[in-house]
Formats: sequence, structure tokens, C-alpha cells
Amino acid sequence: MITVGKRISGLHHVTAIASYPQRNLDFYVGLLGMRLVKRTVNFDDPGTYHFYFGDIRGTPGTILTFFPWPGVRRGHRGTGQIDATAFAISPNSIGYWLERFKDKHVAAEKTAPRFGEEVVRFTDPDGLLLELIGSSSFPPIELWPDSSIRPEHALHGFHSVSAALEGYERTAQLLTQSFGYRLIDQSGNRFRFASPDETAPGRMVDLLCLPDTQAGLVAAGSVHHIAFRAKDDAEQLEWRAHLVELGYNVTPVIDRTYFHSIYFREPGGILFEIATEPPGFTLDETIEELSSKLRLPPWLEPARPQIEQVLPPIKVPAKQ
Repeated sequence: MITVGKRISGLHHVTAIASYPQRNLDFYVGLLGMRLVKRTVNFDDPGTYHFYFGDIRGTPGTILTFFPWPGVRRGHRGTGQIDATAFAISPNSIGYWLERFKDKHVAAEKTAPRFGEEVVRFTDPDGLLLELIGSSSFPPIELWPDSSIRPEHALHGFHSVSAALEGYERTAQLLTQSFGYRLIDQSGNRFRFASPDETAPGRMVDLLCLPDTQAGLVAAGSVHHIAFRAKDDAEQLEWRAHLVELGYNVTPVIDRTYFHSIYFREPGGILFEIATEPPGFTLDETIEELSSKLRLPPWLEPARPQIEQVLPPIKVPAKQ
């Protein structure tokens, strides 16, 4: 069991796969009212965009990112992947969002309450399953003043993610005995774990035990990986040493410019990342400038002309 000072406080970001960049922008900025925080490229495939959506500054716990590969095949839901990504909203906003989805011709449904909270389920244009959960208490975040959504109905960062697993016990052990999470609720085959930091966005992870479900395929419309927070480089190295000691295959620290990352697969097969909070998205832009230009890491800057020629043109949508 690790010490209190080394506990994970919550999610850093969730990264998913999309197909067409403009359609992705129109949905998350235009419909959901998220801010495009960073316009960059996939560092491992620089001919592809990497979009970061979040609050006004891309606070850890609010960041949903995408690799949009035009024409990529559609994935399918199943075990060994994140089943749904949920955002927190005010309970008074459930009706607003159902009406907005109806007006914008987005199929959405209000499901049965989950642990006493109302849930709206819908999918993005690539089939990624998303949820809005009416939460009576959520951490304060810096809302984007130019959002298409009024502040009282805005998304307040991640509520939780739901992980689909063939068996949940070993993943639960990682969350509780290493990350410092605790089981706070259970209903049927859904087990809810939460970090002890009640002020952190994205502090909850639901494990779904689905032994009779086929394995999922990670492609368009599915989550590629989820990232948890480390407060700095030193803490991240401690996490790496701890995970290696437990027998996980962990990558070396990888420089993602706006944070540093390590990756490993949890026992159910989902790719986990631990990412540092600093330096953040204002490393190379002011808050006002965020996403105004294509940003490249220093080692890709010499190839900017070729990269810009390959990337499809995009336009960040105005308010809708």
C-alpha cells in the first residue's frame, strides 16, 4: 500500500479516436461547448491532428483529446476498453441538454438513475459513447466565456469513466492498493471507485464486470487510453518505480510537451497513462491564444511546411 502523499487524485485526460477532423470540431466545440485548448499533431504520426478539448485552460480532469484519422474504420464496444466517458453537469440541466440534442438531431436518451444521479447517454458522430451526469456537487473549473453553452448548463469536467472488463478484481486491486481509490458504491455488475480527493474533477472510475461480452476493438469511436494525474516529474518517477515493482511493463517517460507521460496496460487490457500536471497548455500560448495556431514540438518544427501541407484545412466553429 502506497502512502497518502502518493495517491492518484483523478483523471488527467481521456484520449479517443475520431475520423474526420472538422466533424469532430463541430461536435465538441459547436454542440457541447468545449474549448479547443490545443491544436497540434500526433507526435507519433505527425500527418494527423491531435485536438485537446477542455475548460478555458485545459485543466487536468477536463481534457478530452482526439486523434482524428480521416477514413479510419469504426471500432466496436466490448471488454478491455473504456465503455463510456461521462461529464458532470448541473442536475437542473438535464432537460436543457435533452432539448438541445433533439434540436441538433443527436440521438440521446435519459436512462435510469445511477447511484442517485440522472444520466443522459448519447454518441458522437463516430459512435463514441458519452454521458452527461447530473451531479449535485462538482469541482469548480474555469468555464470558457466564449462557449456556445450558457454557464449554468456547461460541462464541468469529467464525472467518471466506465471500464468494461471480463473480470474486475485485479483492476480493482490496482485502483485500491496502489492508486489509493476506494470502493464507494455497487449496483449489480457496476463497481464505483473514487479517489480520496473530493475536490478533483474526474475522481471516479466505474468498473463493469462483463464476462460474457466479446473483446472490444479500439478504432474510430472508441477510447485509446485514459490518463491519471501526477503532480510533477518526481512523483511520476515514483509511480513508475512502484508499477515496475508490481510487475507491470511500463514505458520510459515520454515528453508530450505539455505534460510528461508513462504508459502501461492494466490487468484488464486497457491502456493506462500517468501524466504530469505541469507544464500545461500555456507553455507556448497565452490563455487567450490557446488553439489559435497549429503548435508543433521543437523536434517537428523543421518539418512544419510538409506537415501543414498534409493536414486537412479546418475551421474552429463559432457559437451554435
